Amino acid sequence: MSVENDKNQEKNRLFYENLYKDYPVSNIIHWVNDLDVFLKASLTTEASWFALYQGDLQNRLKGKKVLEMGCGNCVNASIMAALGAEVYANDIASSSGEIIKKVNEKITFKYPIKFIQGDFLENKLSSGMFDYVIGKAFLHHLRIPEERLFLKETARLLKDDGEARFFEPAVNNRILDEIRWHIPIKGRPSKFNRKAFKKWREIDPHPERSFSSRHFKKAGEEFFGEVKIMPVGTLERFSKFMSWGKKREKFKSWALNNEKKIPFFINKNLTRSQLIIYKNARAEKLGID
Repeated sequence: MSVENDKNQEKNRLFYENLYKDYPVSNIIHWVNDLDVFLKASLTTEASWFALYQGDLQNRLKGKKVLEMGCGNCVNASIMAALGAEVYANDIASSSGEIIKKVNEKITFKYPIKFIQGDFLENKLSSGMFDYVIGKAFLHHLRIPEERLFLKETARLLKDDGEARFFEPAVNNRILDEIRWHIPIKGRPSKFNRKAFKKWREIDPHPERSFSSRHFKKAGEEFFGEVKIMPVGTLERFSKFMSWGKKREKFKSWALNNEKKIPFFINKNLTRSQLIIYKNARAEKLGID
């Protein structure tokens, strides 16, 4: 891997080691023990969960082998294990492994979560092993040359009828994107504040790269015969201007359910995030007969 890719991985490792070193595992235990309530709330009001679990995924996971790339706080890995999946969770940060260790100690899953620490490209897993490869806000942490290697490896690991699902930010409108950078949010200053914004950029673990739907479509088509991209968040994004509470949650649920009524070309242009589904790995691109 190139020096720049190595630097990017190390920057991400240090950032997330610190972010998750004191993550409250009690939250995960509570959500798993109250799984139906958690799913009802998350799958209807949270864009990432709403998107990633499209197509009734929660009822398709039982008994399936699933690899999660960049498991982070391990909430999704734990929920999938609670739904009966045999979960392998990968992250470059060892703090994620500590979370999984504690979760496995507290919860009796049919299949205890297996943690794979370190560089995903050195996983040593068997080809055609997984029904699903999942990434919840993961690919955008990679530089594009690095992403290409990860997608190739994803295709290798999937079964013939396997499926990769990624929830990622979407930037299909540069004007909207530029406006976004100028609106301050918690943890990120406005671009108008040049000094503070520059300092934030230096520690932000996300490389500057394309997040467009066109990019993810083209990137996927190299290794997969089927690519589907679903815009998510065109209307839901306005919830950020609302105060926390039941009205906000009700609006988010309404927005996520009604976005699909917007013509696709408009929805795609205005969306803030996307579900990316890759199927039918191209064996000829993987050196597989």
